[in-house]
This record gives sequence, structure tokens and C-alpha cells, in this order.
Amino acid sequence: MVALSSYQETVKLEGREYELGCNRYQTAVHPQGYRHLEYVQHTPYPIFGYKVGDALIRKHIFMPHGKNATVVSYDSDRDISLEVRPLIAFRDYHHTTRQNGAISSSPEIGPETLHYTPYDGEPTLHISHSSGLFIGDGFWYYDFEYEVERYRGLDAVEDLFSPGSLTFHLKAGTTISLIAAIGDPIPVTESESLRESEIERRQSSVTAAGFSDSFAQSLVRATDAYTVTRSGDLSTIIAGYPWFSDLGRDTFIALPGIALVTGRHDQAVAMLKAFAKACDQGMIPNRFPDHGETADYNSVDASLWFIHAVSRYLDYTSDFFGVEVDIWPTIKEIVTRFHDGTRYDIHADVDGLITAGEGNVQLTWMDAKVGDWTVTPRHGKPVEINALWYNALCVAEALATRFGDAEFESRAAGYAASVKEVFEETYWNKETNCLYDVVSPAGKDGAIRPNQILALSLPFRLVSVQRERQILDVITQELVTPRGLRSLAANHPSYAGHYGGDQYSRDWSYHQGMVWGWLIGPFVSAYVRVNGQTEDARIRAAAFVAPFQTHLYEAGVGQISEIFDGDAPHTPRGCYAQAWSVAEVLRCYTEDILGGCPEPWYTDKRSVALASV
Repeated sequence: MVALSSYQETVKLEGREYELGCNRYQTAVHPQGYRHLEYVQHTPYPIFGYKVGDALIRKHIFMPHGKNATVVSYDSDRDISLEVRPLIAFRDYHHTTRQNGAISSSPEIGPETLHYTPYDGEPTLHISHSSGLFIGDGFWYYDFEYEVERYRGLDAVEDLFSPGSLTFHLKAGTTISLIAAIGDPIPVTESESLRESEIERRQSSVTAAGFSDSFAQSLVRATDAYTVTRSGDLSTIIAGYPWFSDLGRDTFIALPGIALVTGRHDQAVAMLKAFAKACDQGMIPNRFPDHGETADYNSVDASLWFIHAVSRYLDYTSDFFGVEVDIWPTIKEIVTRFHDGTRYDIHADVDGLITAGEGNVQLTWMDAKVGDWTVTPRHGKPVEINALWYNALCVAEALATRFGDAEFESRAAGYAASVKEVFEETYWNKETNCLYDVVSPAGKDGAIRPNQILALSLPFRLVSVQRERQILDVITQELVTPRGLRSLAANHPSYAGHYGGDQYSRDWSYHQGMVWGWLIGPFVSAYVRVNGQTEDARIRAAAFVAPFQTHLYEAGVGQISEIFDGDAPHTPRGCYAQAWSVAEVLRCYTEDILGGCPEPWYTDKRSVALASV
């Protein structure tokens, strides 16, 4: 929910008024506070420096970790009068607010506090503040315009309500603060201790990760935005800001970069255990809804990414006891149900490969859908699903060996051997020298897509080294850009180079050429491995990651976007901060380029034999 949209600030100095805000309306930009903006810094948290007259005013904004609260503070090198006017939205984050008569016009006023419940049944917004004068003059601001929403074909106009204003006399060298909170109010007297604690916590997260490299440190700071706790102490990862919640598939793709590379191992195992408890019919939920409905089990790959994340957790921690007690039964359930059959006709075919698909449900990560229209239908045997399936089987076999489960070890080994025997022959496309994207009774899809990179990047190898090199060459030539990998080669008839417009237009292009930042991770891992993990390979791989350093200042400052246009200049689109984009850039940079990847916990005899071919 968006409760407090913004503060509108007016500075009074030497008989003049200066407005610091900046709003886009349908016919104007007003006020034009950007004209007074001297600088912005984003570490240790956002700080805005304004020059008004001969006064320098700083605005500090941070959110205390683990609290539904935002602290905003102001200081100045001159005595000034500062009016702060809250603008209230109180809406679901997917929607907009319009003027209405149901809203309460005034807050409850307490000592240095405002308590505001705009609608019956909604939570109360508490604003504690330094000593100041509140004037209740509630009225609406009309027709704010959101440019990005308009570009996306969504409702782009909003009205916001102001219940009144607070006026402070700010002395030079002092600070005034406001703490907006949902839930329990936080006394304004805690603002400084919260600030110091938050700075220390953020710095300690960078220190704990242990990287001296500045780019790695920037990415570690970025990861801090995504680890959250749901009700019931469920640890999870927000997929992206500003409009995604937590998604199972995204969580386990992102987990190595968000929680393992950064040293947050306790959070990692908490996430794994929580999702393990939610497993049903061998399926890890792909989404926990926001409003208490039943979880969505509509992903064929979330469960397989879960097993991969468990394996990576063991690479970093060797916590075999914890995995055996709390997670191993879930892994066995996933393998058994995926082989024998579960929802959406997910099962192992007679050749041992996983086939999936039922109706118009899209089960893979290429999951764009408009109404009943599935944009990229991939029913059958998607290439990355069977690469993940093979890796899950190999992990299960290795764990069964370690845990002394001879029966399951034999079963997993047999399943894995069947997949290994047919995978390369099934997916090799001799016309394009790479892998088919999907194999189904309707035929083999030869579209050049990035899904095949997982057959080269996942730990357990499936393809001969000679063909790995051929596949890598095709992907490098057809899909790699300075912002990640295209979701479809540009010479394909269905290729779309730009993302925008209404939902139909956006979802059509979503996986038809848009560049996905997270895919640079598996690409770099494959590139370094196929090229022998040499120092020269690492240096050359660094060139694929280097452009993300400038992107940190291109869209969401300090973050990496979800997607980019397929065509140059690859304008960032979608979420301006995406968990798996940040996570995979950090993971591949630290593991594959800086060489910080831990030794695997297993012995992969099949891949050793394959690599020698």
C-alpha cells in the first residue's frame, strides 16, 4: 500500500518563499524545486542538497530496517522557516487515488504527533515530528501525472489529499525530523538513533560480504533492498520495485547473489526452510498473494530452482545436517512428483525428460499472458526445464549418497542417466548450431532464445564441450547486449525491439526481444567455464559485466532494472530495481570474474567424463 505519497516543502528566508517540490501535472511542472537542487547522494542513504538564496538545506531520507516507517530530516546552515505538507494516497500500489468524499479531512493531533486514518477500516498513518505548528486545512491536489505509467498505457493521473501543514523554525546547525509509520508510532526522539543504527547496519552488510572491489560493494548495497519478512516470520525476497511482490522462481534464482555471496547465510536457510514447508504436490509456490488467498502453484521451474539454491547453499556453508533435517524430504518429494506426475501435466516422459503444459497456463519464466492469450506458449519440453531437471537429479543423487539413502540414490541416478543419454540428441539443432528452445509433439522450436544458456551454466553439464562452444558463439553473436541477453534473436519474425504501450503491446514484447539483465549471470558463468576458467577468460568476461557499472546511475540509482529495449541504446524498462538482475550480476562478477566461487560440495563424475570428450 502507498500511504504517504510525498512531502511538499516550502522554505521561507528573508521574506521570500522557495518551494523544493517538483510535480508533473497534465499541463505543467510545478513547483520547480529541481532548480534549487545542487546535488544528490545515495549513500549511506538518499540526501538532497538544495541552495535557496544563500542557504544550503539538506534533506535526508531513510527507512529503518524491519519497520514500516520512513524518516525524513532537514538541516540548514541558515535560520529558516520550513513548511512541510504531507500528501496522502492510501491506495493499493497498483492503483491510483482520485478525489472522493469518503476521506477523513483531519487527523487526530497529539503532542508532536499526527494520527491519520483516512478511511474506515484502513490502518492509521502516524507522523511524529519535531516541535512545530500544525494547521489543518485539508484539501485535494488534482491531476498529478505519472509519465512512466502513461508510457505503459496505465492510469497515469492521480489526486492526492493534504490534511494540513506543519511549520518549523529551523535554526542553523540544527535538525528537524518527521517519522511516518504504519503500525505503532515511533517517537521523533528516536530519529537520530535510528539514523545511526541504519548507517551502521548498512555498512556492516558491506563489510560482512568481504569485498574490497568498489563495484562489488555497490551491488552488495543494492541487495539490501530485497530481503523482507512476511507475516509469520517467512523470510523471502521481493522480486522487484515498484510493483512486484515475492515470487518463488525469482527468489531462488536471486538467492545465491542476494543471500550467499553477501554472507547472509542465516537468511538463505530461513528462506529455503520456509518455502520447503509450503511445498505441495512437489511444487514450490510461485507466489504468496498479498491479501491472504491461497498460494499460486503455477510454475514448473520454481521447484527446480529451489533444489539448485539448496545446492549453492551447501557450496557456501556445508550445512548438511540442516538440509537433511528440514529440506531433504522436500527435495525427494519434488523429484518423485515431477517424475511421476503433478499439476499441469508435469511429468517425466518415456525418455526421462520433463514435459509440462495444460490449457493456457504458462509455467516457465517466459510467462507473459494477456487474458486467455499466452504470448510465448512453451508447452512440451522446454530446454531450460530439462537442464534444471538434470541438475536437480544430480543434486538429489549426491545428497542421497551423503545421507545414506541407497534406494533414492539409485532412483535419482537412473533418472539422471536417462536424461543425460537423450538430452543432446533431442535438443541439438544442426541448422543453427545451438539448442532448440522447446520440443513438443507439434515439433521443435528453433527460435534462438537465451534459455539454452542454462544447459551450459548449471553445475552438471549435459552437452559436449565442442557443442558448448558452438552454442556459446551463437548466443554471443545473436543475443548478448551491453545490458544482458535478448529474449529472442533480432532476426526472428516475432522480434520486438521496444517495450511500451498498453498491456497487450507490453506483454507481446516482454519475451520477444527485450533484454533481461539477470541472464548475464548464467552467460558469464558459461563463458568462463567453456573457456577453461583461465585468467584470460575472466578478463574477457569482465567486459560483458562492465556496462552495468554505468547503469547503476541510469534508472533506479544504485540498482539494476528488470528489462531493457532489445534495440540500442537499450533503454531501461520495467521495474527500476529487480532482485535477480542485481543478484546475478553480483554473483557472476564475484564468483566467475573475481574468482571467489567456493569449491562445489559434490563430485560430478559425469561432467568430468563429458568435458574430456
